[in-house]
Amino acid sequence: MLGALRKMFIPDPPAAVEETYIALVAAARNPFFFTALKVPDTIDGRFDLIVLHLFLLQLRLLAAEPQFGQFLSEAFFRDMDRSLRELGVADTGVSKRIKKMGKAYHGRLQAYSAAIGDEEALRAALARNLYGTVEAGDVEVLDRMAHYVEAANAGLAATELSVITSGQYHWPDVAVIR
Repeated sequence: MLGALRKMFIPDPPAAVEETYIALVAAARNPFFFTALKVPDTIDGRFDLIVLHLFLLQLRLLAAEPQFGQFLSEAFFRDMDRSLRELGVADTGVSKRIKKMGKAYHGRLQAYSAAIGDEEALRAALARNLYGTVEAGDVEVLDRMAHYVEAANAGLAATELSVITSGQYHWPDVAVIR
């Protein structure tokens, strides 16, 4: 019954949402982040890289295509739910963990939103979220990650929305990040 009501009022996401989300995850899982940029190759590190890439896309979509951004968020949480189940988390534990992930996700979106355009704030947000589990930070690595975020944000800003919402957007080449 609820499914039928949902279909009446909320359209199904376009196929490009799934393609865009898959490309986002592929970009976030680039080994360069874990090797050269020293993001911890852990569940938390992977989660934070996906959230960072999702934030960048949503920032671009916010004004003109908010529903596409919402569909991307839903794809993210479906993926997190599936991943938890694959890790063997019981049904009762999945909802608790998804709730915790949701709080972390929204907190990071707020932190990154406040930090975009402010180099010091961006580096602080990245240090806290991507490198928070690392005891001693590496300023050069943090600077390179901030440059990547700035390049991705600029690339998205210069990209036609139709390219993004058709699943055809290409993330910056991480190997050229200074």
